[in-house]
Amino acid sequence: MTFNNRQFRDALGYFPTGVIVVTATTDEGERLGMTMSSFNSVSLTPPLVAFSIHLEAASLVKWRLCRRYAINVLGEEQGHLSDRFARAKSGKWDDISATDGQFGTPLLPDVLVALECEQYARHDGGDHELFISRVLAIHESPRTSRHPLVFQRGRYWSLQKDQCA
Repeated sequence: MTFNNRQFRDALGYFPTGVIVVTATTDEGERLGMTMSSFNSVSLTPPLVAFSIHLEAASLVKWRLCRRYAINVLGEEQGHLSDRFARAKSGKWDDISATDGQFGTPLLPDVLVALECEQYARHDGGDHELFISRVLAIHESPRTSRHPLVFQRGRYWSLQKDQCA
């Protein structure tokens, strides 16, 4: 290997990604939430998506036990939600008026789209655990003209309206 972890991470930082917050409620009633940018589609039939959680994340054991969760896709004005759920701290849910989705998962307010999912499979992914999830329901925002929050090279970006390559 001719590169170190920092160089690898910096190289991957050139690839812009959307930002999601995965949310769930444990069997004990505790709400979980975690910001992620490692999210992608896997399959249309069945409808599968994937995200990953670092093996050293304090909440990983709780996520493994959650059967269902929601993937909330953030809009460009929701960097504050990304920041709030990116940290391992208490109080993430303070002043958040989440609603329960069709399958009981907590949906964040005013996101672009929320996907209610059930755990389909988990796989080893080096220093991360890969969660494959089957989509059960889609909740789209009525405000479809909004743009997604984009993360690249350690910063949030906004897509400029009406500018396509």
